[in-house]
Amino acid sequence: MGLDVTVPDPPELSDATDLQEYDDVEVQGDTDYRREELEQFLRDGAWDEAFGEWSEHADLDESEFDIARDLDLFREFDFFWDDFADRVGYHAPGIPEDWKARDYHPDLDSWNTVSGINAGMTELGQVVCDTLETDYIDWEADYEAPEDLPDFET
Repeated sequence: MGLDVTVPDPPELSDATDLQEYDDVEVQGDTDYRREELEQFLRDGAWDEAFGEWSEHADLDESEFDIARDLDLFREFDFFWDDFADRVGYHAPGIPEDWKARDYHPDLDSWNTVSGINAGMTELGQVVCDTLETDYIDWEADYEAPEDLPDFET
Protein backbone atom coordinates (compact mmCIF):
# COMPACT_ATOMS: atom_id res chain seq x y z
CA MET A 1 0.00 0.00 0.00
CA GLY A 2 2.64 2.56 1.04
CA LEU A 3 2.38 5.82 2.90
CA ASP A 4 3.63 9.19 1.67
CA VAL A 5 3.91 11.36 4.79
CA THR A 6 6.44 13.52 6.61
CA VAL A 7 8.61 11.56 9.03
CA PRO A 8 7.65 12.42 12.63
CA ASP A 9 10.35 13.31 15.12
CA PRO A 10 12.04 10.33 16.77
CA PRO A 11 11.02 9.44 20.31
CA GLU A 12 12.97 10.71 23.28
CA LEU A 13 14.05 7.77 25.39
CA SER A 14 14.05 8.11 29.16
CA ASP A 15 15.93 6.06 31.71
CA ALA A 16 13.14 6.93 34.13
CA THR A 17 10.80 4.52 32.36
CA ASP A 18 10.61 1.17 34.14
CA LEU A 19 10.28 -1.69 31.67
CA GLN A 20 8.29 -3.68 34.22
CA GLU A 21 5.40 -1.24 33.60
CA TYR A 22 4.91 -2.64 30.08
CA ASP A 23 2.70 -5.66 29.53
CA ASP A 24 4.49 -6.53 26.29
CA VAL A 25 8.11 -6.41 27.50
CA GLU A 26 10.15 -8.96 29.44
CA VAL A 27 13.81 -8.28 30.16
CA GLN A 28 16.18 -10.26 32.36
CA GLY A 29 19.56 -9.32 33.71
CA ASP A 30 21.41 -6.03 33.38
CA THR A 31 19.44 -2.80 33.66
CA ASP A 32 21.79 -0.68 31.55
CA TYR A 33 19.37 -0.23 28.68
CA ARG A 34 21.68 2.13 26.76
CA ARG A 35 18.78 4.42 25.94
CA GLU A 36 21.01 7.50 25.59
CA GLU A 37 23.07 5.80 22.89
CA LEU A 38 19.99 4.42 21.14
CA GLU A 39 18.35 7.84 21.17
CA GLN A 40 21.47 9.31 19.55
CA PHE A 41 21.37 6.63 16.84
CA LEU A 42 17.71 7.48 16.22
CA ARG A 43 18.60 11.18 15.86
CA ASP A 44 21.59 10.34 13.66
CA GLY A 45 19.40 8.72 11.03
CA ALA A 46 18.18 5.34 12.24
CA TRP A 47 14.64 6.67 12.82
CA ASP A 48 14.40 8.31 9.39
CA GLU A 49 15.86 5.24 7.69
CA ALA A 50 13.54 2.81 9.48
CA PHE A 51 10.50 5.03 9.04
CA GLY A 52 11.20 5.28 5.31
CA GLU A 53 11.47 1.50 4.99
CA TRP A 54 8.32 0.95 7.08
CA SER A 55 6.27 3.57 5.23
CA GLU A 56 6.98 1.91 1.87
CA HIS A 57 4.84 -1.09 2.87
CA ALA A 58 2.73 0.31 5.73
CA ASP A 59 -0.88 -0.79 5.74
CA LEU A 60 -1.98 2.50 7.32
CA ASP A 61 -3.70 5.10 5.22
CA GLU A 62 -3.06 8.81 5.72
CA SER A 63 -6.09 9.32 7.98
CA GLU A 64 -4.92 6.51 10.29
CA PHE A 65 -1.40 7.95 10.26
CA ASP A 66 -2.85 11.37 11.17
CA ILE A 67 -4.67 9.83 14.14
CA ALA A 68 -1.46 8.16 15.36
CA ARG A 69 0.42 11.44 14.95
CA ASP A 70 -2.35 13.42 16.72
CA LEU A 71 -2.13 11.01 19.64
CA ASP A 72 1.69 11.38 19.76
CA LEU A 73 2.09 7.63 19.38
CA PHE A 74 5.37 8.00 17.48
CA ARG A 75 6.87 9.94 20.40
CA GLU A 76 5.78 7.25 22.88
CA PHE A 77 7.95 4.44 21.49
CA ASP A 78 10.52 3.08 23.88
CA PHE A 79 13.68 1.33 22.68
CA PHE A 80 16.22 -0.31 24.96
CA TRP A 81 19.17 -2.65 24.87
CA ASP A 82 18.42 -6.11 26.20
CA ASP A 83 21.88 -7.37 27.11
CA PHE A 84 20.65 -10.81 28.16
CA ALA A 85 19.09 -11.45 24.75
CA ASP A 86 21.76 -9.44 22.88
CA ARG A 87 19.17 -7.39 20.99
CA VAL A 88 17.29 -4.13 20.87
CA GLY A 89 13.92 -4.42 22.52
CA TYR A 90 11.00 -2.08 22.20
CA HIS A 91 7.62 -1.10 23.51
CA ALA A 92 5.20 0.04 20.82
CA PRO A 93 2.54 2.50 21.91
CA GLY A 94 -1.04 1.79 21.01
CA ILE A 95 -4.63 2.79 21.40
CA PRO A 96 -6.17 1.21 24.52
CA GLU A 97 -9.05 -1.24 24.38
CA ASP A 98 -11.37 1.23 26.10
CA TRP A 99 -10.84 3.86 23.39
CA LYS A 100 -14.54 4.14 22.63
CA ALA A 101 -15.63 4.67 26.24
CA ARG A 102 -12.95 7.32 26.72
CA ASP A 103 -13.74 9.27 23.54
CA TYR A 104 -10.06 8.85 22.75
CA HIS A 105 -9.94 10.61 19.36
CA PRO A 106 -12.79 12.12 17.32
CA ASP A 107 -11.74 10.34 14.10
CA LEU A 108 -11.58 6.85 15.62
CA ASP A 109 -14.64 5.08 14.35
CA SER A 110 -14.00 1.34 14.34
CA TRP A 111 -12.09 -1.53 15.85
CA ASN A 112 -10.52 -2.09 12.43
CA THR A 113 -8.98 1.39 12.52
CA VAL A 114 -7.70 0.88 16.07
CA SER A 115 -6.35 -2.57 15.25
CA GLY A 116 -4.67 -1.27 12.09
CA ILE A 117 -2.98 1.59 13.93
CA ASN A 118 -1.79 -0.69 16.74
CA ALA A 119 -0.44 -3.24 14.25
CA GLY A 120 1.31 -0.46 12.34
CA MET A 121 3.00 0.77 15.50
CA THR A 122 4.22 -2.74 16.29
CA GLU A 123 5.56 -3.19 12.76
CA LEU A 124 7.38 0.16 12.90
CA GLY A 125 8.95 -0.77 16.22
CA GLN A 126 10.35 -3.97 14.76
CA VAL A 127 11.72 -2.20 11.68
CA VAL A 128 13.44 0.36 13.93
CA CYS A 129 15.00 -2.44 16.01
CA ASP A 130 16.19 -4.25 12.90
CA THR A 131 17.68 -1.03 11.50
CA LEU A 132 19.47 -0.26 14.75
CA GLU A 133 20.88 -3.78 15.03
CA THR A 134 21.92 -4.04 11.38
CA ASP A 135 23.29 -0.58 10.65
CA TYR A 136 24.14 1.14 13.93
CA ILE A 137 24.96 -1.17 16.81
CA ASP A 138 28.21 -3.06 17.10
CA TRP A 139 27.96 -3.91 20.78
CA GLU A 140 28.68 -7.31 22.20
CA ALA A 141 26.51 -8.59 24.99
CA ASP A 142 28.11 -8.30 28.40
CA TYR A 143 26.15 -11.29 29.68
CA GLU A 144 28.10 -14.50 30.01
CA ALA A 145 26.54 -17.80 30.99
CA PRO A 146 27.92 -19.31 34.17
CA GLU A 147 30.66 -21.85 33.54
CA ASP A 148 29.36 -24.30 36.13
CA LEU A 149 26.23 -25.31 34.23
CA PRO A 150 25.54 -29.03 34.20
CA ASP A 151 26.29 -30.95 31.02
CA PHE A 152 22.99 -32.27 29.67
CA GLU A 153 24.42 -34.28 26.79
CA THR A 154 23.55 -37.97 26.90
